[in-house]
Amino acid sequence: MDETFTYDDVSSYTLDQADEQQLLELQTECNFMWSNKEGWPVGVIMSFVFHDGCFWLSVSSLRVRVKAVQRDPRVAISITSKGTAIKGSWALTYKGTCEVFDDRETIDWFLPELAKRLRVGDEQAQREFVRLNDTPNRRVLKVTPTQRIGFDGNKMAAATAAAKSEGFPAR
Repeated sequence: MDETFTYDDVSSYTLDQADEQQLLELQTECNFMWSNKEGWPVGVIMSFVFHDGCFWLSVSSLRVRVKAVQRDPRVAISITSKGTAIKGSWALTYKGTCEVFDDRETIDWFLPELAKRLRVGDEQAQREFVRLNDTPNRRVLKVTPTQRIGFDGNKMAAATAAAKSEGFPAR
C-alpha cells in the first residue's frame, strides 16, 4: 500500500454530470480564451448562456477577439464555482470551436436570454440591458465544446481527509 498521499494525479476528482449542470445554471461568467495574431493565449471574463450544449456570448465587433476567432476558431472556456452558492470548489474547462453571428434572428434570441440571466427578475433592467447592447456592432459568439475537463474540489478534500484518517502522510 502507498505510504504517501499526493495530488499528482487528480483525474479521479472529476465533476459529475449533475454537478456540471448545476454549475452551468448558477454561474453567469466564464473566462473566454483565444489566440492572438502572434499565437499568444488571451482571455477575458465574459457572461454566457449555455443552451443546447453550446456556450453563447455577446461582444462588440470592435473587440479584437472577433477577428481572432474568425482567423482561428479554436477557443477555450473556463468556469469556476466562485461567487455562486455552491459549497466547495468546482471547475470546468472546455476546448471548442467558435462561430461569430451577426444576424438579427440570433441577436434577437440571445440578448433577452442573456439579460434574463444577468438581471434576474427585473424586467425593466432586462429591457435596458437589451437596448444598450443591441447595436450595429453587436456579435454573438457560439462555442461548441469538443473536450471537457471537470474538477470537483470536494472530492479531493474528501480523499485528503480519508488519507489522513488512514495515516498516510502528505509528502
